[in-house]
Amino acid sequence: MLISLYILRLHIGPFFFGTFTVMFLFLLQFLMNNLDKLIGKGLDNAIILQVIMLSLSWMIVLAIPMGVLFSTLMAFGSMSGAHETTIIKSGGRSLWRMMMPIIFIGCGLFYGVYWFNDTILPESNHRFKILMQDIQRKKPTFAIESGRFVSQLEGYTILARKVDTASGAMYGVTIYDNGFSTRTNVLSADTGSIKFSSDYARVIVTLRNGEVHQLQKQKRTDFRIMRFAKHVISIAARDFLFQQSNVNPGSRGDREMSIADMRAIVFETDASINVTQKRIDTLLQDHYAEVMQARIAGDSSGLTDALQKPSKPNDIDIQKRVMNRLSMLLSPLESDLFQASEQQKKKKAYLVEIYKKYSIPCACLVFVFIGCPLGMMSKRGNFGISAAISLIFYVIFWACLIGGEKLADRDLISAEVGGWFGIYVTGFIGLALTFIMNNEWSIKDIWLRFKH
Repeated sequence: MLISLYILRLHIGPFFFGTFTVMFLFLLQFLMNNLDKLIGKGLDNAIILQVIMLSLSWMIVLAIPMGVLFSTLMAFGSMSGAHETTIIKSGGRSLWRMMMPIIFIGCGLFYGVYWFNDTILPESNHRFKILMQDIQRKKPTFAIESGRFVSQLEGYTILARKVDTASGAMYGVTIYDNGFSTRTNVLSADTGSIKFSSDYARVIVTLRNGEVHQLQKQKRTDFRIMRFAKHVISIAARDFLFQQSNVNPGSRGDREMSIADMRAIVFETDASINVTQKRIDTLLQDHYAEVMQARIAGDSSGLTDALQKPSKPNDIDIQKRVMNRLSMLLSPLESDLFQASEQQKKKKAYLVEIYKKYSIPCACLVFVFIGCPLGMMSKRGNFGISAAISLIFYVIFWACLIGGEKLADRDLISAEVGGWFGIYVTGFIGLALTFIMNNEWSIKDIWLRFKH
């Protein structure tokens, strides 16, 4: 019992360090890719923080297995380097016995990550998608700068030759109004000001001492000049005020669904495939009967002879009728076959995602069987070596997982094998390493056993 507690205590620090380090790297990459979408739009800090918190959900799912692998490498590497594993083995405990408490913890993490992956992550991904769509629709806050055209207001282009930053007053203002399909208005004024309405729904532009130059597009000779002492323009401020959409409506992708939701879609797709298949069978039977009737109606000795040797007029008539029936069958049959093929692809895609919901959390358990024997092989708890080995096997796992998904999408392997492919490969490696280290086989021993 004390040895088990001691082994668990060695894992706690490296596990949290490895998990948070991976999450930090993922978060850094996320900010580098999306910072330009968040900064410069006048968003509240609370909205930016909400985006970051929602993105942390998928990072947790990916970082915990990496933390397990890193902690097992560090803990068993340090124990092996201090010859503690040798002392424990001399007391009658095998590698399997030393790994048992870590295996139990791996099973617990497997269930916890699976629950999080199936319950929390889909809703978090959906909210993140809706929030990012709302942010992308929002236009950046605009400001009038001296001598620069501002065209962020729909249908209007504003030029202020001088702007008083303290009072917000504009001097030498020119506004191009392109909101009318029949005419173009160009407004010029000595001074002006611009502000939002109280509800931020409109932009109010006030001009003083100016002119409106109006040109009809259909009749170029119709040109008017109207002078004013004060002129007020009210412009709709679309998408300048950030508004969050309701997260409930709208379609969800497979990454935004739980296993139960995806199984319901698979069940509906199965029912749709069965209906399509019955329609294809009925279509073939009906047209087969019609073709046979066309054959019987003629005086030919056989349909095959008529198609191969249309020497008689009656044979040619039979051939035409049969070909007409076949052409009538071809179009609906192709449509139904294409629909059935697309439904099968949709079903397989959702099945792969269902199996991935299980396989990614299962990595928390599989990586125990990789990290423990590799840690003993390294005979040291070195941070650099542990990090390098963790990265290598993590890349192998994800390459196999993505490769299995692609192969399943191309219908080269089943959806189950595609979703679990990463676990099959890394699990086999882990069990083989554990078995070899538990029996203390050398490379020479392995070669001799396989040779004989």
